[in-house]
Amino acid sequence: MSSGEKFFRFMNSYSIYVILVVLMIACSLASPNFLTVQNLTNVSRQISITTIIAMAETILIIAGMIDLAAGAVLALAGVLSVATYVATGSLILALAVGAVVGVCCNSLSGLVVVKFKTPPFIATLAMQTAARGAALSYTGGQNIYRIGQYTIFGQGYIGPIPTPVIFMMAVVVLTWYILRHTRFGRHLYAVGGNEDAARASGVGIGHTKFIAYAVSGVFVGLAGVLYMSRNNAGLPNAGAGLEFDAMTAAIIGGTSFSGGVGTAMGTLAGGFIMGFLNNGMNLLGVHAYTQQIVRGAIIVLAVIWDVYSKQRRVSVDKPVEVKSTQA
Repeated sequence: MSSGEKFFRFMNSYSIYVILVVLMIACSLASPNFLTVQNLTNVSRQISITTIIAMAETILIIAGMIDLAAGAVLALAGVLSVATYVATGSLILALAVGAVVGVCCNSLSGLVVVKFKTPPFIATLAMQTAARGAALSYTGGQNIYRIGQYTIFGQGYIGPIPTPVIFMMAVVVLTWYILRHTRFGRHLYAVGGNEDAARASGVGIGHTKFIAYAVSGVFVGLAGVLYMSRNNAGLPNAGAGLEFDAMTAAIIGGTSFSGGVGTAMGTLAGGFIMGFLNNGMNLLGVHAYTQQIVRGAIIVLAVIWDVYSKQRRVSVDKPVEVKSTQA
């Protein structure tokens, strides 16, 4: 193997972490406040909800699917969770309702994808509209206030660590375990990498896709609870466009839109890159419109790298023909 191929394999595996370290160094040099404990804690709290949804997107994208309804389902799960707490005063029941609503919505999307062979783009776009409408209909378009101790989910601390960060790390560890140490995780990679080959190997394609949507629904429902708790209200218009931020973190973290490639730790690194970049630009006083341009450029560069690395992997792994010659 040539040195160029070795370098490519190294960058293909660890480039996201190299970029994260370089970004942290650059931000720390640009602003003395960047590496303070308070700032790093704030960044971790700010990216927690997006990263949880990014884990849901990672599971689906690895299997060759997508979820455009995450923001709307987050809103529906969140407002129903808040309403449950206001009515019963039970934090545990409110948390459970948020998770169950997320599972139900995403399972319905998965059912439409599996049973009716509907493209995930269409199925989840329809769910996006329906879930947003349901959230607005339930609340009459009004926010739910006076949520009392419900704020503990998104604003509380366990020791020095904010509760959203603890939830985020729990979801990251669970996603890592699913992808690395379960049969279901191996099936996700197989389905996303080559669905025909996976079917020939005995993988239940429909079952794997349906479970992927159900698991992602748990994460989205949990994110809805944290979002409402952090904002101190049930907001039926919450989460608009949040799924795109989550997909951006997943793509930057190395999850391939073509399926079959991605890791939980890579997505976590992608979430921190987005968080540090936004935080660094805020500390430097970069205009909000300019920040949007920078984020758009990052998405394009991440997709270009994804396409390039996939083509390079094919060329590197392609067997070399050896022609025999007769004397």
